Amino acid sequence: MKKDEPILHVYLMPGMAANPSIFEYIELPANQFETHLLSWKIPLPNETLSAYAKRMLDEVNQENFALVGVSFGGVLVQEMAKLRKPKKLIIVSSVKCNEELPPHMRFAQKTGAYKVLPLGLLNYMHHIEKLPVGNFIKKRVQLYRQYLSVNEKVYLEWAIENMVCWNQTEIISNLIHIHGTADQVFPIKLIKDFIPLKDGTHIMILNKYRWFNKHLPSLLTVGKLAE
Repeated sequence: MKKDEPILHVYLMPGMAANPSIFEYIELPANQFETHLLSWKIPLPNETLSAYAKRMLDEVNQENFALVGVSFGGVLVQEMAKLRKPKKLIIVSSVKCNEELPPHMRFAQKTGAYKVLPLGLLNYMHHIEKLPVGNFIKKRVQLYRQYLSVNEKVYLEWAIENMVCWNQTEIISNLIHIHGTADQVFPIKLIKDFIPLKDGTHIMILNKYRWFNKHLPSLLTVGKLAE
């Protein structure tokens, strides 16, 4: 980094219902970057995704900034980038257009099936820990409770609808897409023009953090993987 080159402010947006702690293992060189963790806001009545993105941009206080979004957070940062151009736009475990959505999501959009999901079940995860189930189930529930803490019904209904009904058809130019080869939420066979992360799952931002810590600095500066 050159001495006169300004610090790049990197805004990190978590996935649907997730809190910013999903980025707890991400470390960027302090002499090049300053990271900012974004959190989901409760949507206003009948708020569009674009209007929500505009409101989220109130948190971005610099001109020299980059956006990194995971899953539905990747969708949101794309909407933010339409309103205010970042130096770099990176999405992880996400989609770039509605054609990359899996068939069941596209079916839910056409039929309105997303409107009848049992959202209330998310409020009862803590009861599962008290049941006579195996340690694996209990640990998985604890993991969900730790990272998926945004469980307000009004937010979940809004988020699911805007994910399933996202109508983006044209891909934003210069967008960098990182996707795991083992992602079951957004299967890789539907994804085009991306950087593959071998055996990466939908939560690879947590368990493949060493890869991200190695390559994100280069991707954020020159747009290429580190050698």
